[in-house]
Amino acid sequence: MEVKELESTIEGILFAAGDAVETGRICAVLEVDKPTVDAVCKRLADYYRYERRGIRLLKLEDAYQICSAPEFAEVIRRTLETRKPPRLSQAALEVLSVIAYYQPTTRAYIDQMRGVDSAYTVGLLLERELIETCGQLAVPGRPNLYCTTQCFLRTFGFSSLEELPELPDVPREDGQVTMEMQATVERLRMEQETAEDTSAVLLEEVPQSR
Repeated sequence: MEVKELESTIEGILFAAGDAVETGRICAVLEVDKPTVDAVCKRLADYYRYERRGIRLLKLEDAYQICSAPEFAEVIRRTLETRKPPRLSQAALEVLSVIAYYQPTTRAYIDQMRGVDSAYTVGLLLERELIETCGQLAVPGRPNLYCTTQCFLRTFGFSSLEELPELPDVPREDGQVTMEMQATVERLRMEQETAEDTSAVLLEEVPQSR
């Protein structure tokens, strides 16, 4: 398959999917290797940005997704009468920070880090699809393990977890979120606000003619 045809094919797959598509799945279907898919997706992403097209191609860990260009987010929201989700509370950011940096982790560990019960906040983050269960800890009671999601990456404008702000030296045995951890929570809040100001609207939210 020629490069141009490969570009068009991947573009069509991502447009029709309306959600993130794993790189491995694209490789398997098109019978090409991962470096080739990554190179083609980067080429497409660069083209969309350079030509100032109305769409962008996002890399989310080991997956890709097409969305609208962030500069058109507000007019798209007005056109489709959609609203921004409410910003996360301090408690939600604290819980999300613990999960993001120490994943996979249990609610008991989150409670230990914060010094308060986090059941309600964990439930809210699950509803907003910022976190998900990713198994159970092999101890009596089999508590759920939690990790962040691709929605978390999109919300905060990250391509991978490696882009998280550097975590201060906080010993895991500390009983509560320390001043240093609070500083990290504040940096994560700033990342959220920055991402919201230039947030893209996912194509799955926009009625399409397939």
